[in-house]
Parts: sequence; structure tokens; C-alpha cells
Amino acid sequence: MTAPRVRAAAALGCLVLAAVGLGSCGSAPPAKPVKPSVATSAKEVGGMDALIAAARKEGRLNAIALPRDWANYGGLIDDFEKKYGIKVAVSDPYGHSEDELSAVARSGTRPNAPDVIDVGDTFARTAAGQQLLAPYRVAQYDAIPDSQKDPQARWYNNYGGYISIGCDAKRVMTCPETFADLLKPEYKGKVALEGDPTRSGTAFASVYAAALANNGSFDNIQPGLDFFAKLRKIGNFDRVQATSAAVEHGQTPVALNWDYTNLGYTDQFRGEGVDWQVSIPFDGSFAQYYAQAINKNAPHPAAARLWQEFLFSTEGQNLRLRGYARPVLMAAMEQNGTLDKVAAAKLPTVEGTPQFPTESQLEKARETVAQGWTKAVSGATPTRHAVRLPPPGQPRS
Repeated sequence: MTAPRVRAAAALGCLVLAAVGLGSCGSAPPAKPVKPSVATSAKEVGGMDALIAAARKEGRLNAIALPRDWANYGGLIDDFEKKYGIKVAVSDPYGHSEDELSAVARSGTRPNAPDVIDVGDTFARTAAGQQLLAPYRVAQYDAIPDSQKDPQARWYNNYGGYISIGCDAKRVMTCPETFADLLKPEYKGKVALEGDPTRSGTAFASVYAAALANNGSFDNIQPGLDFFAKLRKIGNFDRVQATSAAVEHGQTPVALNWDYTNLGYTDQFRGEGVDWQVSIPFDGSFAQYYAQAINKNAPHPAAARLWQEFLFSTEGQNLRLRGYARPVLMAAMEQNGTLDKVAAAKLPTVEGTPQFPTESQLEKARETVAQGWTKAVSGATPTRHAVRLPPPGQPRS
């Protein structure tokens, strides 16, 4: 793997806010178990064995927007299916967070409705506010830092990363390492985002990172919009979506994306003639987690709850780590000795301790981007479409 170029390293796994002990699922089941569709914990179903049995009887999990090359979803899906004998069906695998919420809202109680969603935590808050989610406490709920979960357990963050700059060193003479670098003439027509920040959690985070790099703050994302407007004006911004296919075929030689996605491309395309290098820009360091949640109308409620338990188990969290994503329980697992140290050693380290915007700051930022993004890039060259080759390879966000 091409070594990431980053600033002085801090402690590995610095995304985790607090080191806490992992919980236990050994409590006695209630006297009268409830149906999985209304259960707020495995205990209420009758314990993990009862939940597993009910999920196996359902035999299926409807997921959405989970590409196999995103945060090791390929490994997670394969292991879940093998362990429990439950088929995971993924619709719209390359959709965005907004697409997931739309699918849940419009599907109602239909049998093809998504059982679970994986969205940027800003979108999770929106879904909770729209009453789309079912409260459910995974066994490790108490170990999740308070700032990374809903107090009503309607959503909780599972894994995260930092916005990074990916670069094809065979197509770019000197790869950029900072947002300031992206303004240089040598990157004309080369800088791409993963998607539209009004719909994509990844692209939205990239705008936030650009704001922090240009005297903005969690309270003020406008400098991020101004940065991309300037990038467009000087001709450096390319509106092609930085999909994996676009990366592989050289359409987006410089791309902003999560570090775990860009690092995954480094491995994925090593044998395809792509020298994909990754930097975490120190001038605009922005970290975020992605949240898990259950559709309140999940057609497979037991499988949905079992999937959450799996994602927050030691096995699931280490699988995240092997996909270069930082598991939310990383500090707790390091403390109790269950962390995959080999996988952890491969993560890029960053300077300092990450900070996270509050819910009100996120909401204000989303409104600003929704109102200002089109204007910021309206003078850009019309969008070119990425080469459509199988597999489509468009990363979700």
C-alpha cells in the first residue's frame, strides 16, 4: 500500500472520544418476550439466541446503498451470511444517504422496504426527526460515546474516517497534500468530489473540511462554498463524480473522499496501473462517523436487529478496521485486548484530537450548503459522465 503522507502522528484511533469498557449481553431474558418488531433490545426478544432464531426464520435482510468496497461491507456481508444463514439483499448499492432516507419514507410497509440504513450522522438526525427509525439498543450501546449516538437509541455511529485527498501519481506530477495545494494551476480540471454535497454525506464533509482550511468553522461553512466557487472559477474543479470507475480509468486524477475509501482504492487498483496516493490535509482536517439505524417499518425486524448486533460486535468492528475505517469502539477494544492490532497499525495517523460539530451546527451547515452549492458551481463546465464499465463502482456516501 502506498504510504499516506500525513503530518506528525498522534495516538492510533484518535477518532474515538473516550476509552470505555465493552458491554455484556449476558442478562437474563424477560419473562414475556416481545415481538422483534417492537423490541428495543435483544433481551426483550428473549436473548440473543431467540433473536438469532427469529432472524434465521425471516431468512433475509434488506439493505441499501452498501457497496462491497466501502468500509469493508463486502467482508461484513459475507461473514454475516455465513454465520447466520441470512441472505443480505442490497438495493441501489451506489446510492447516497439522501437516497436511503427517500427509500425508507416512500416504501412504507412494503416487503421490499429497507430494513436498515447506513448514513452520514447528519442524515441520521434527519431520519430520527422524521420519525422513520425504530429505537433499539445493541449490546454495546453503553460503550458508544454519548456524542456518537442518539439518546433514544434510534441511531448510533459505527465507523468513521477523515476527509482525504487521493491522487493518481502516474497522471499528476506532484500530488497535492492540502486544500491550498488544490488551487495551484497544475491541477486545472483535475479536482473532483465524490458527489453533490446536498445529497452526499461525503461531499458535504469535503465542503466542511474546505471551510476549516479557509478560516471557516463548525459555525461557518460558507468559506467551504467560497473555496469551491474559486476552484471552479480558476478551472480546477471538475464536476465528474469521483467514482471508483472514474478513479480506475483516470477521469478523476485528484479526488476528495474519506481516507478509508481512498486507501481502499490504493489496494484495489494497485494491479491496474493506478498509483493512488493518499494524504489527509492538515489545513482542513475533518472527521465524521457513519450511523446505523433500523427502519421502524422493517419487513425483517429480527434480521435488522441482528445485523446491528453484528456490526457492533468485536468481529464486526475489526472487519471495519480491516477496511481502513475507524470503528467507534476502537478505544474500548484496544483497552480490553480485542482490537486487531495488525489492521490498526495500517491506519494513517493524524495530528491532534478530532472535534465534531454539534447537531445545531450541522443543521445550519446543511441549510447553507443546500442554498448555496448550485450558485457556487453554476459557472462550472457541464458535468461529464464517468465511463460506465462493469462493475459501476460508484462509492456511496
